[in-house]
Amino acid sequence: MYGMSEVPGVLQGMLLVAKPGLADPNFSRSVLLLLAHGDQGALGLVLNRQTQSPVATALPDWAELASPPATVFAGGPVVEGTICLARLKSEVAVPASGYLALQGALGTVDLDADPAFVGPWIERLRIFAGYAGWGAGQLEDEIAQDAWWVLPPADEDVFAAEPPTLWKAVLRRQGGRLAVVSALPPEPSLN
Repeated sequence: MYGMSEVPGVLQGMLLVAKPGLADPNFSRSVLLLLAHGDQGALGLVLNRQTQSPVATALPDWAELASPPATVFAGGPVVEGTICLARLKSEVAVPASGYLALQGALGTVDLDADPAFVGPWIERLRIFAGYAGWGAGQLEDEIAQDAWWVLPPADEDVFAAEPPTLWKAVLRRQGGRLAVVSALPPEPSLN
């Protein structure tokens, strides 16, 4: 975990976990995977906000490959675009086109690609409508202002079977103070 003043240069592949005091309703109790981070800014996907829209309705050609729960996820407040995140069956066998590796066997899939072509390489797949984006230095400022914990992901985080419980699960496995924070109710004042 990184503290307020020690933000590493590149956070790609890390989780951003919203601290309880984060006031922005778009990110309250959210867990994001950072797909890109650098001098120009950052881009991430909210992993624990599934919608009621089935992949079979939104992108029927991809429905068979979608991991449960097979719904479209709200990737963040920037509502333009759709991102398909996938884990390959093996890092060695990478499709010739339609796939962009991010970290190990995890990457994005071009939704214009033929699902029948890329499908044999895909172990898990999730569709995100929108994303979270930060301009140059903006994310670093938010971390310094104590809005986020930066934590390493576990294999099961990106394709969590129960996305609404991901915030608690990520914090609980950290142990110590963060495990205690995971037990806080969403509105402590109503307790």
